[in-house]
This record gives sequence, C-alpha cells and structure tokens, in this order.
Amino acid sequence: MTRDATGRMLLTPVDPDAVVRTRRLRSLGLGERADASFDNFDAFADRVAEVTEVPFSMVNFIDGNRQFFAGLHTPSGTQNGSDLGAAAAGSSRSGRYVALDRGYCPHVVVRRKALVLEDVCDYPRFAGNPVVDDIGIRSYLGAPLIDRTGVALGAVCAVDTVPRPWGRAGLDTIKSLALELVGHIDQREGNGLGI
Repeated sequence: MTRDATGRMLLTPVDPDAVVRTRRLRSLGLGERADASFDNFDAFADRVAEVTEVPFSMVNFIDGNRQFFAGLHTPSGTQNGSDLGAAAAGSSRSGRYVALDRGYCPHVVVRRKALVLEDVCDYPRFAGNPVVDDIGIRSYLGAPLIDRTGVALGAVCAVDTVPRPWGRAGLDTIKSLALELVGHIDQREGNGLGI
C-alpha cells in the first residue's frame, strides 16, 4: 500500500505516466472540453450502463491533475455530473471534471489492469474514498483504455450503489467494452474524425 510521509494511506495512486498521458490526450483532442464527439461518448456510457445494469457509468480520461468524464450516464439522465460531485467544465456540459482522489479510475489507469470491487467496503484502501459517503458508491467495475501507442488514456467503468457479484462475466464484459472503445479512439485518430 502507498502511504504519505505521515503514514496515512494515499487515496490517489502515484502516477509516473501522467505527463505522457496528458500529452497524448491533448494530441487526440480528448480530456479537455466537450465537443461533438461527446454525444458518442455519452451514448457509449449509456450502453455500458445498459449492459451492466448499473445506475452510473463513465468514459473517463485522466491527466495529471483531474479526471474528465467524456462519457457519462447517471440515474438522473442529465449527464452533467452534479450527482457525482463533479465541478463545472466551462461548457454546455457542466460537471465533467473531478479530482483524482474521487473514485477508482485513477487506480485502474496507474495499474493498467481492470479493477473489480464487488463491495468497496471490503477493501480498506477503497472504502475511505469520498464517493462512498458522498454518492453512495458500493461496487465498481472498470478497465483501462490503452491506446495503440500503449498509453493508458483513462478508463471505462460501471458503478452501483449496492454490492454486486460481478464475477468473471463482469470482468470480461468491461474489458471487452474497453477494447471496443479503444478501437473507436484509434479509428478516430486514423480518420481525423469524431468518435
């Protein structure tokens, strides 16, 4: 476990690839602003929620300073992130940014592996995350978005307010969805078009 100088557990993992990731996200035009491609990211998040039967799902790009919900599905259907404690994004889609210490996607990106938390309260490192108390998150299923250059750009995830027995089927599903989305991102780059 990673701890700070006082011995407290760090909620945000140390991210040695943040600078490279930030550069790559900028070169792809991702992670900074809402644009026409966001409708497609939101549609993808809607699909993740439908397939996994969860109230929240996200396509999340992570730079060195924050997380950006490029795709967002919430129970309210507003897709503005307010029910996730997100900050205003300075666009018509407010609430698309959150700090790196909120949620579990930064762990997925740094580990470069899928993360399955059937009940976050079973894991001391994850149970203390602000999303547990603030919005009632109890289970998490996420996979990294590793592009053709090998950079982990972010994560796609499904979260629920009740414990979930994701099992191997859930893990396979989220990994498959991540690979599908990375294919769209790579194609977008190759074609110079929106996702």
